[in-house]
Amino acid sequence: MASGKADTEQLKGSKLFDVSHVTALVTGGGTGIGLMISQALVANGAKVYITSRRDEVLKQTIEKHGSGPGQMIPLQGDVSDKDDIKRIYEEIKQKEPKGIQLLVNNAGIARDDSTKYSSAGEPDFADAESVSDHFWKSEPESWADTFKTNVGGVYYMSIAFLPLLAKGGEASPGYTSSIINVTSISGAMKGNSGGQFSYASSKAAATHLTRMLASTFIKTKVRVNAIAPGMFPSEMTTGESGEDNKSQIDKKLSNPAGRAGNDFDMAATVLFLAGPGGVFYNEQILYPDGGQTLSAPAVN
Repeated sequence: MASGKADTEQLKGSKLFDVSHVTALVTGGGTGIGLMISQALVANGAKVYITSRRDEVLKQTIEKHGSGPGQMIPLQGDVSDKDDIKRIYEEIKQKEPKGIQLLVNNAGIARDDSTKYSSAGEPDFADAESVSDHFWKSEPESWADTFKTNVGGVYYMSIAFLPLLAKGGEASPGYTSSIINVTSISGAMKGNSGGQFSYASSKAAATHLTRMLASTFIKTKVRVNAIAPGMFPSEMTTGESGEDNKSQIDKKLSNPAGRAGNDFDMAATVLFLAGPGGVFYNEQILYPDGGQTLSAPAVN
């Protein structure tokens, strides 16, 4: 690939999106978008460590979705805890002394129940008192917890795993390791994400953090990109998951695609960024959103 010239065989999808050489860590990899990403990587030969705060989720995910050709390995951990991040790093370092090729910072939370329209209703937007009263209910603890996980967790995971990613990149000539941060179109939309100010603000911060990390890591040869999804089924968007740790959205949506994202949409996105065909991409924000940013005011 060094010359940039290829024969027809080298341009097959099985070559461009091959991740069989990849060892990855996916935070929050047991449910929702994290599970979609983990499944896609394992289905294409990658070795994938998945983290969750909940042991039972990890066990269930491995049982239902852990079959190869790749390998899925559970690792309990809390990415909102700096000390626990260090523990996770030391454990992976011991298991993978030659490094890893991919870190997916997917774990995230939403704590806007006191103002979210689906749970708290909507104010009268023509009445300043109504708007003020509604959003005053947002608690400082909700902002702190949300930013601690959605921004701080991404930062500390990226900083901690940088040496292991750099080492892993050296193991595959022509390939460079990368970090993928799963943010959200909520960080680009000019609305308030259905009353979720702290969540949307944290995702905007995580998207910009992606740019800052990419710039800071240039000389280490570790790339940093973001996936900013629209509506996908997850415990966060539906409130639940089934026995397979998957969630479901059946309703028609207002985006141009008319539907929520699915496993295929997310799998294609992550394989593009993680495979050899994506090594030219750095500091990019991908929006698998069914065109939502076209149909409502957004900055992207």
